[in-house]
Amino acid sequence: MNLHPPRPDDDNDDEMVGTLLGRRQALRLLGLGGAAALAAGGVLAQRGAGGTSAGTSGVTGLPGCVVRPAMTEGPFYVDEGLRRSDIRRDTTTGQVSAGVPLTLEFVTSRVAVGGCTPRQNVLVDVWQCDALGVYSGVAGNTGDFLRGAQVTDARGRATFTTVYPGWYPGRAVHIHFKLRPLNAAGRVTGEFTSQLFFPEEVTDRVHARVPYNRKGRRTTLNAQDGIYRNGGNQLLLSLTGSPEQGYRATFDVGLNIG
Repeated sequence: MNLHPPRPDDDNDDEMVGTLLGRRQALRLLGLGGAAALAAGGVLAQRGAGGTSAGTSGVTGLPGCVVRPAMTEGPFYVDEGLRRSDIRRDTTTGQVSAGVPLTLEFVTSRVAVGGCTPRQNVLVDVWQCDALGVYSGVAGNTGDFLRGAQVTDARGRATFTTVYPGWYPGRAVHIHFKLRPLNAAGRVTGEFTSQLFFPEEVTDRVHARVPYNRKGRRTTLNAQDGIYRNGGNQLLLSLTGSPEQGYRATFDVGLNIG
């Protein structure tokens, strides 16, 4: 595991990107008065929000896909071109990142009047820090651990095996992701970028364990994170599992760009 911390001047992925749709606006877009917007192939988000929606909202009267905010890419994205489901291994050294296992499944859909249908051929990129807050391939760090991409299958699904993220100063615990629809020739036709967040009580349990506890207690909680306050509660993962056995989360994404 690379133990070099990110440089403080790179620790600034706090640009505000995107806006939220209220329930009434989402209802209009999802068929109750919004058929014309959908038929036009428009973006399911307010100006600047990037054109996505993400699910498990629990809002009465809406399907599984509800509009969510885009968020900054940050300074740690590297387009490695690594197509793989298990992103724990560093291909340059063979070393596997230590930490509590996390299985993260993306389910992509196209939002239409009345609901969502699976969307295949979406390139899903994920990147994150390791248990000690380190990103590979940036800020003087080598390797490609905890980075990878997959294309969604006919069910709109792409599943990653990773580890629960650590923390670094100024940010709550999070994972970055990028969605890029592909056409029949394999060319990218759109892009949406955002971040996923974690419940504080789960993070407390995970970060009390080795190797996370070598870093000490995190200094920024969700409520103190400027990015999380820009809609992160709508990007909060619902986890099943335990620190001993690992965790699993499914994240539904309605994507109407590209």
